[in-house]
Amino acid sequence: MAWTSRFITVTVLVILIGCFTGALGNYRRPTRVGVTCCKEVSKGRIPPEVKLIGYRHQNALSPCVDAIVFYTEKDKYCSDPTARWIQFRLKGLKEIED
Repeated sequence: MAWTSRFITVTVLVILIGCFTGALGNYRRPTRVGVTCCKEVSKGRIPPEVKLIGYRHQNALSPCVDAIVFYTEKDKYCSDPTARWIQFRLKGLKEIED
């Protein structure tokens, strides 16, 4: 009787190991998704001669940081939302939706 219960236990363990190994073989890892966001900000002012066309607020969600992103025709500027000059540059600019 003891031999039969050991045989059944070993058989069940082998079957379980086979199931887990087979399930792992079918697992597909997601591909890398590129993150295009501000990972650091500048407290420096954007020169007045730089023509801004819009802005958006970026929330902090790692690796991205809390930022006001100003847009020009060609570039973007990642600025610290707590900088004093920010409110002045926001006046008259359109907020860009994602």
